[in-house]
Formats: sequence, C-alpha cells, structure tokens
Amino acid sequence: MVSQQQNQVKEFQEDQKAEQAKYHQCEQKWMEQQKTLSSLQKEIHKLQKEEQLRVASQKRVFNRLCKQATQTVVDKQLLILIDYYESKIRKILKELRHCKEDTDTEEGGKEDFVDLDGTPHYKNLLMSFQNQLRDIKAKNDKLSCENQNLRKDLESRPSLHDLRLYKQQVKKLEKALKKNIKLQELIREDKSESLDNRYSEISKIESQRQALFDQKYFKILTRIDSIISNPRAPVVIYKQSKGPFQSCNKANSQECGFEHLPPTIEMWAHQLTSLKDLHKSLEKLSEELLPWHDMKRYDKNEGGVKVEDLLFIVDNILEEVEHKKKNDVPCPETLQAIVNHFQKLFDVTSVSGIYPRMNEVYTRLGEMNNAVRHIYEILELDNSLSLSVLVNTVGKLCKIINEDVSKHVQQVLGTQDIQSIINKLEEYDEFFPAFQAFIQDLLQILEVNNLDAIIPEVKKLKLITN
Repeated sequence: MVSQQQNQVKEFQEDQKAEQAKYHQCEQKWMEQQKTLSSLQKEIHKLQKEEQLRVASQKRVFNRLCKQATQTVVDKQLLILIDYYESKIRKILKELRHCKEDTDTEEGGKEDFVDLDGTPHYKNLLMSFQNQLRDIKAKNDKLSCENQNLRKDLESRPSLHDLRLYKQQVKKLEKALKKNIKLQELIREDKSESLDNRYSEISKIESQRQALFDQKYFKILTRIDSIISNPRAPVVIYKQSKGPFQSCNKANSQECGFEHLPPTIEMWAHQLTSLKDLHKSLEKLSEELLPWHDMKRYDKNEGGVKVEDLLFIVDNILEEVEHKKKNDVPCPETLQAIVNHFQKLFDVTSVSGIYPRMNEVYTRLGEMNNAVRHIYEILELDNSLSLSVLVNTVGKLCKIINEDVSKHVQQVLGTQDIQSIINKLEEYDEFFPAFQAFIQDLLQILEVNNLDAIIPEVKKLKLITN
C-alpha cells in the first residue's frame, strides 16, 4: 500500500511538472503572438493613414483639374491624354489580375499571405494583413482554450499542500510499518511463552494502575462522605435512604453507596448561591430598621458574600431590638449617626455649634407656627386644614386686593393709561393751589366754615341783588 501511494505521488509530481512546462510554453507562444499582433496592427494603421493621404491628394488634384475650365487647346489635349492613359492603366491592371489568378490556381494555395490585386498596392497589403490577423486570432483562441484546459487540469490535480499531507501520511504509515515489522519479528522470536508472559505483565500493570486509581478516588469519596456525615454539617435535604456507612475495600469500592454525594453537593452549591439573595434582603431590612447606620461596612468582598457579613448584619439588628426592649436608649453609635445627620441637614461644622443652631431652629419654628395660627384666625379658617390651603387663600386675597386697588384708581382718575394718569396729576398740581386760594377767599368773604355752605350763601346774595 505504501509503495503504491509513493508511486502515485511520484506520478502526480511528474504529471504536474509536465503540465507546468506545457503551460509555460503556451504562455510564451501566446506572448509572442500578442507582440506580432500589436506590431502588425501598428503597421496596418500606418498604411491606412498613408493610403488615406495619398487618395485625398489624388482626389484633390483630380478635382482641381476637373474644375478648371478648358480655356486653351493645350488643356483639352492634356485631358485627352489623361483619359487615354487611365484607360491604358485599367487594361493593364485587368491583365495583371488575370495573370495573378492563373498563377494562384497553379500554385494551389502554397503561400500564406493573399496575393496583391487591385489598383492600389496598399489595399492588397491591408487585405493580406487582415487575413493574417484572422489566422493569428484563431490560433490565439485555440491557445487560450488550451491554457484554460491546462489550468483546469492543474486545479483538479493535487496541490503542494496536498502533496505535503500525503508525504506526512506516508511517513506515518512508514513508522507504523516499522513498528509492525518490529512486533512481527518479536512475535516470531518469542512465540507462545513470550506472548503469555507479556500479556500477564500487561494485565498486572493495568490492574495495578486501576487499583491505584480506585484507591485515590475511594479516599476522596470517603473524605467527602465523612464531611457530609459530620454532625456539624448542614442538614442534607436530598439525602437518599440508605443504611449505616460501612468500610469498603478496593474490591467493592464501586458498590460502597456514594450515590447520595452528588445531590448533597448540588444542594450545598444552591444554598451558597442563595446567600446573595439573603444578603440583599438583610440589607433592605437593616435599611428599614437602622437607617442611620453606615452601610459601607456591609459591602461585598472580592471573594463574594460571606456568612460573617450576614452574621454582622443580624447582630446589629438584634442589638438594636434588645436596646429598644430594655430602655429604648440608643447606643453611642446611633447617637453619633444622629448628630452627623443633624450636622449635614443644618450645615453645622462642629459639635459645639449644634445647640445654638437647635435653639435658632426652635425659635424660628415657634415664630412660624404663631404666624400661621394668626393667619388661620384672621382668615377664619380651620386649624386642621393644610398649609397649601392657607397659601391658596392668601394668594386669592392678594389678587382681589390688587384688582380692587386698580379699579379704584381707574374710577378716581378715569383713565387706564399711565401717561394719562401722569398728565392728570400734573394738572392737579397746577390747578389745586389756585383753587384752594380762591375757596379760602370765598369762605372769608361769606363768613362760612364749610364748603357746603358756599352755594346757599351765593344764592341768597343773588336773590338780594335781584
């Protein structure tokens, strides 16, 4: 098998090299043909330009001659000569064509290029070049098809990576063959006795290894079982019903009854994971019962929640409950927390400033309560009403008073515009002093004390005069 694989690998390598050489040859041919194509195309382009220029100049001269009027006899003779020579040239060209066709039929298509026919020499060259280009394009198409086929063959054949893998497999197989050959030689040398001895040795070694493994696992399981059966261990909820623990040896280590260990360990793991929920609930309880305590000391450690943290929280709660039951006197820590809370609330920097601030707070609170009580009495409100009702009623009264004042000013002055009010006041300042002096003079003349008595006195004087 190995030799066949090696031969196949060698054949694949040789085929690959041959195909690569063919591929390189085809590429070189294709490159050469591309170069010849490009050179031929350039020559054709040049010839086309030259032919176009020549035909254009010929047409230009001919048109110029044709346009010129035959003014003299010499011009007429020249035109006649031109026509004569053109007819001669046409006849000669026809004869040449017939001769070339005869030669072509005799040669039987030996030449690759097409013969020159036609009046302009360059047209024949162009035709020959075009035919050559067609042949070259056909050859290029064939070569490209061959290249594609070669590429497909190369892709279908194994690559270098596959060859390396085959070599590695061959090496592994050779090693396996060497081992098998060595084993066969050993088996031939030591036939029956050596085989029995070796099998017995192998079985002994395997039994010893299995015994060591069983002993190690048995020790571990017995240690775990002793921990679980310890009276200090937690209550085993999922423990199966079984008889008392019996000591087992290596032979019956697989039948010792350790089936209750996995559910017990699973139950303990579940209980450990539920410690986090218990810690959260105890924190909430301590926040409700002991809001003045600093909760930073209950933060979780890097190793997770510990039972010591839970015991610490429970002990603090129990201490607070016991203190409340005894004399309801808070501990120094509670008092310190209350003092710190008061300092934060009322911006007191030192402990000595707490009492003055408390007196100030109480006095301000008393003043506020008295003021609120008086406002309730003035507004004839019930003391059981909330302060929001009081504030709303005061706001309504202020609004009504402001509206009444504005209406009264409007009624007195008769205007709403500020500028008109200012004008009215200025007129009053100008008119009132003169009016006051006039009224005082009238009171003195009429010997009257009140303004209401002026009009009756004036009427009496009017009647007397009449």
